This record gives sequence, C-alpha cells and structure tokens, in this order.
Amino acid sequence: MTFKGVLFDFSGTLFRVEDTESWLRAVLAESGHTLPEPELAEKARALHEAGALAGGARPAGPVPGHLLAAWEARDHSAEQHRAAFTGVSRQVPLPDPALYEALYDRHMRPAAWTPYPDAAEVLGELRERGLAVGVVSNIGWDLRPVFREHGLDAYVGTYVLSYEHGVQKPDPRLFATACAGLGIAPRDTLMVGDERRADGGAAALGCAVHFVDHLPTAARPDGLRPVLGLVDTD
Repeated sequence: MTFKGVLFDFSGTLFRVEDTESWLRAVLAESGHTLPEPELAEKARALHEAGALAGGARPAGPVPGHLLAAWEARDHSAEQHRAAFTGVSRQVPLPDPALYEALYDRHMRPAAWTPYPDAAEVLGELRERGLAVGVVSNIGWDLRPVFREHGLDAYVGTYVLSYEHGVQKPDPRLFATACAGLGIAPRDTLMVGDERRADGGAAALGCAVHFVDHLPTAARPDGLRPVLGLVDTD
C-alpha cells in the first residue's frame, strides 16, 4: 500500500520517559533532599506501582475513588492531567509536600525523555521520501520542546495533543485533525503507536495502523525501522 503520511504516538513510540528511580532521584537532588538508598528505592517502587510517572507504568492497583474522575479524563486538559498524576503520587509519603509538584514538573522536561535509537533515522528518511509526518498524543502538556531539544522537531509537520482539543485517543477526531493538518486523507495515512486501544482508534477513520512495543530504549534499538518498509497493518 502507498502512503502519503505517517502519524506517530509520543510516549513508548518515539520517546521513552526516564525510569521512576531516576525521576525521583533527580527531583530530590534539585530540591536539596536526601534519603537513605534503601528508602529511596522503596519510594521509587511505590511511585512506580501507583502509576505516578506520566509516560511510565500504569497503576498496579485501583486508582483511589476520589481521583477516579480526574484519572479517567486526565488527558482532556492540563489541569486534569496535573491533578491526576500529583494525586496518585501523593499516595506515597515523601519528606516535603512540595516534591509532588516538583515531580510532575520534572516529567515535562526534555531531560526526562530519551528518543528511541532509530527515531531520528526513521523520521528523517520519511521526510526525505516526501511523506508527511505528524504526532498524535494523549497528553496534558506541550511536548514540542522535547522534540526541539532532541533535534526531531524539524521532521514533524503537525502536533495533535489531546489536552489542546479536549478529547483523547481512540476518539477518531484527533486522527482526523492530524490528517487535515498534514493535508492528507486518512486512507493514505499510517498510524504508528504502542497502545492497541488508543492508537488503534485511527482504524475507524480508515488509517492503517502499526504497533510497536513499549520497551526501554536499550531493549528496542530498531523497533521503528520496519516503518521504513511501510509495514502492513497488524
């Protein structure tokens, strides 16, 4: 099949967020707090299980009832996103209440994100071939600085971020907005992502869909490279 454009998810597809221990360690260091190593490791484990790091693991258990509404609609707005993630992080006791907001702020920094090893190669090759490239993400903050800092922004023709539109994937309106932004029809578009339900919503619009595994960057050095062959739909 011939495509005119490719849409990519962000987290787990083009970029991977730092691990929870590195995240917590960086914020503690910046704030001047220290914890004994065993306690730091235990706090990081508890934050991981709570699903406190956006882009990281999902909660291992049920989200507390008072946070459920914000959690289910967390990607609809910046306010709900912050409320959801700082809310679940507060389930883990930390030495300073200000650390919860600092943890949230840290995850939005370009330093917290690493592109997959083949991301620049794949995006660059697609643009050299004349294919339009877009990013469609369920997110509550502006990821454009992450792309700029890591040198990938020049390859992206449009960003469609859920919090800027008040809807989240798999709602086909996000994919339709991205296709319109690139000036291509859905039937001429390939969507690449790591979540079958969310990213698979593009199929309802007529896009082809290809899935990659959400793995650490070292464990997925060339997971995007098959896209250069414009892979068949899974």
